Amino acid sequence: MQENTETTRDRQLDEELSDVLIAISVVAKRLAKKLQEGGQTNEDERDVADH
Repeated sequence: MQENTETTRDRQLDEELSDVLIAISVVAKRLAKKLQEGGQTNEDERDVADH
């Protein structure tokens, strides 16, 4: 019976880990998109702030 409980727990942990990795992937994709789209704008804003 303990083996079944451990297997269930392992599956739950695997599912939770999978969800976390998917979330990280989504955030990374959004950051990459923002960097690609707004990279030039942010550099211009930094130049203005420095002067």
